[in-house]
Amino acid sequence: MGSYQKLTVFILRVSLGGVFFYAGITKIMNPAWSAAGYLKGAKTFTGFYEWLASPDLLPYTNFLNEWGLTLIGVALILGVSIRWASVLGAAMMLLYYFPILDFPKIGTTAYIVDEHMVYAAALLALGALNAGRHYGLGGKFQNSGNRLLRALA
Repeated sequence: MGSYQKLTVFILRVSLGGVFFYAGITKIMNPAWSAAGYLKGAKTFTGFYEWLASPDLLPYTNFLNEWGLTLIGVALILGVSIRWASVLGAAMMLLYYFPILDFPKIGTTAYIVDEHMVYAAALLALGALNAGRHYGLGGKFQNSGNRLLRALA
C-alpha cells in the first residue's frame, strides 16, 4: 500500500474514531441519557427493541451503548484491535439502522441507505485493511500479543 493510501486509511480511521468516541463520551457524561426513546420507537423488529428497552435490560443496553461507542472510538483513534472494533462497530450500526427503517424509507430523508450503512461499510473496510498497521499502534500490540501467546504455549 502506497503512502497516500496509508494516509487516506489513517484519516478515515481517526475521523470515524472521533465520531464514535464523541457519540459515546457525550452519552456517558449525560446522566439523563437513555436509549429507551430510540428503542421504543422502533419500526422494524419492534419486539426485539422493546425487549432491549425493558426495565430489567435497559441499564445494560445503555451501558453497552455508551461504552461500546466510546471504546470503539478509542480503538479506531489509536489503531488498536481494529478488526474487533470494525466488526463490533458495524454490528452496532446495524442495531441503530433497523429501528428507523420503515421500508423502503429510512428516517425521513433516505431510501434504504443512510449514514449507519455508510459507517458500517467504512468500518468493515478498515477491518479488512487491518488499518491499525498504518500510523497506528495495531502492529505493536499485535506483535506483543503474539509473543505472549507463544510464551504461554
